[in-house]
Amino acid sequence: MKTKNATGIGNAIDRVEGHLKVTGEATYASEFKVENKAYGQGINSTIAKGEIIGIDTSEAEKLKGVLKIITYKNAEKLKTFDKERPVLATDSIAPVLQSNKVHYYGEYVGFVVAETFEQAQYAASLVKLKYKEDATARFILGQNKDKAYNPSEESDYERGNLKKGFSEADAIIEQTYNTPIEHQHPMELHATIASWNNGKVLVYASQQIVEDAVISISGTFQIPKKDVRVVAKYVGGGFGSKLNVERHLIMAVMASKMVGRPVQATVTRSQMFTNTGLRQSNIQVVKLGAKKTGELTGLLHETLAYTSTTQEFQEPCGSMSKMMYNVANAAVSERLVPLNLQQPFSMRAPGEATGSFALECAMDELAWKLKMDPVQFRIKNDTQEDLSQEKPFSSRLLIECLTIGADEFGWNKRQQKPRANKKGNWLIGYGVSAAARAAPFNETHAKVLLDLTNDTVTATLQMDATDIGTGSYTILAQTLSECLNVPLEQVVVELGDSDYPITPGSGGSWGAASYCNGAKSACDYAIAALKKNRNVPNDEDVSIAELLKMNQITSYESQSLAKPDSEFKKHSIFSFGANFTEVWVDKDTGIYKIKRMVNVGSAGKILNPKTAYGQVIGGLTMGAGMVIAEQTKVEPNFGNFITRSFADYHVPVNLDMANVDVIFLPEEDKIVNQMGIKGIGELGITSVAASIANAIFNATGKRMRDLPITPEKLLMAEVEDGVTV
Repeated sequence: MKTKNATGIGNAIDRVEGHLKVTGEATYASEFKVENKAYGQGINSTIAKGEIIGIDTSEAEKLKGVLKIITYKNAEKLKTFDKERPVLATDSIAPVLQSNKVHYYGEYVGFVVAETFEQAQYAASLVKLKYKEDATARFILGQNKDKAYNPSEESDYERGNLKKGFSEADAIIEQTYNTPIEHQHPMELHATIASWNNGKVLVYASQQIVEDAVISISGTFQIPKKDVRVVAKYVGGGFGSKLNVERHLIMAVMASKMVGRPVQATVTRSQMFTNTGLRQSNIQVVKLGAKKTGELTGLLHETLAYTSTTQEFQEPCGSMSKMMYNVANAAVSERLVPLNLQQPFSMRAPGEATGSFALECAMDELAWKLKMDPVQFRIKNDTQEDLSQEKPFSSRLLIECLTIGADEFGWNKRQQKPRANKKGNWLIGYGVSAAARAAPFNETHAKVLLDLTNDTVTATLQMDATDIGTGSYTILAQTLSECLNVPLEQVVVELGDSDYPITPGSGGSWGAASYCNGAKSACDYAIAALKKNRNVPNDEDVSIAELLKMNQITSYESQSLAKPDSEFKKHSIFSFGANFTEVWVDKDTGIYKIKRMVNVGSAGKILNPKTAYGQVIGGLTMGAGMVIAEQTKVEPNFGNFITRSFADYHVPVNLDMANVDVIFLPEEDKIVNQMGIKGIGELGITSVAASIANAIFNATGKRMRDLPITPEKLLMAEVEDGVTV
């Protein structure tokens, strides 16, 4: 890839902020030096539904250092929901402690403010609450199907004639796939330091979208947006859990107003199970029909999921099913059941991660029934048009991902017959899945400041974008270095402050494309304006230092906006990929090992292969976690989570993971944006679980449709009809 200098776009450079992170100089939300701060600790309910009928704070109030105990009885009045169960969005209000009602186990029912964190924690444990419990609480999705409702018109999608499609099929499969509740659990705990000063709010917070946090805080407290400032310089992971404002932040702001001091609130790891979002459980039914030649004739994908009783969120599990394959007759529906559990919200690749498990397992099942190679079956049903939007894809290299991946993986060594490949006590299997993830490009503002000192230009970029560990600082520094043709060491990137120009924040695989095009736009605007001032032709190559000299200035400020054009809106924009997995299963114990993984992605221009590789490795690991162990179990009688720490919520470790090859196809999709960038962060997790499950079938002849796939489940499962043992 041709670049203007050695540190520009496309080069696998080290993170520019790496030194700050490893030396502890990168400042996260709870690490800002704020004078005279107090500490707050939330109190959690111990029932799932009911009312608070008594509160005894006397013992806690006697403790040294306790400043305030806030409950619904003395809390500040906040804006509350104006209708039952409103849709949860990234900028939604977040009222808390506004009534004596309890809606789920672990809901915040109080907040203790003290001089130290330890004093606040201990005092919180001494507050005694008396409840009137409601026995009608519901916790288990599968036992409450009769309570399901249709959340919106968009929850139903249909094209063609599904009945006709299935009548034309020579082979049909219909199966149910179950995915459990999962938690995001970023390394950095949710935390904030909040200050209320004469009606103005300053919040250091761990938030993925700064602007939406401002909107949420101002809306909740009914104060002007201009009086709220949110700072999130570094965010230690989010995976969706930090997209929206959670109640600990609101309680900290409220407490600061009430005690007249800044208040720090750090959510404990156990509270991150009950108070910072999760991936909802889903029951998915997929029915596929195809002709004996392999053409799909019908697709049905129905999802039943839970939402809380207070707010609404639907993980769109059918999103891939709508657009992935060339099937003229399709129907996708989504239904919700309100349960007395914590409010779910987006977790990495919401909808795609879980929905692709069902769809891509079903594709494998139908390929087996048709006696077709599952790679060729997918290729047979490829399409260059998004039938759900009736738009062409801006680019779609799925066939290339599948064929190149198959060649790299050695797919030709796979035997169609399950249980055919053995080594000692191990059954060896190979699985494949296709992946897709929407690649948005959202409106982004950016400011570039140019300073000339002794013939050296320093370029500073400012935007409220966030770096959630993905490398935003690095790829933006590379973008400025490339666009302005200045060395990387002369570039400064300042992010995560609502005083800076507005961006869409980090999430939904839109960050890199949006941020970098915003930065490029501001650079291009500066160069064009400086040239225009001195009548320099646009195509004349003049350094930025010379342009500043020609304009007889030593500093210049440029602010610009990048947004999708009309061509973008005429196309369907997705990144595509393919996953290949080799597993070894012990035939006696059901223990399995993921031996090898090959991931191929077509995600537009790769800005930095090193940080992109890290993103994909992280996604593959999370996808493997879905299969190996990740699940949050609900106690069926009381509605609390049985899994409350990393001792019982298991995530993959190094020994669980395979040898991984990651391949990025060369692609610059200029329809998407000027720089040809697509998202990659969520593509890495999509369909990974299916490729592992499909490999397990090839190894054992057993279809595993319920995640996670434990050795116990694998041992108890029956071999599928038609498989020779």
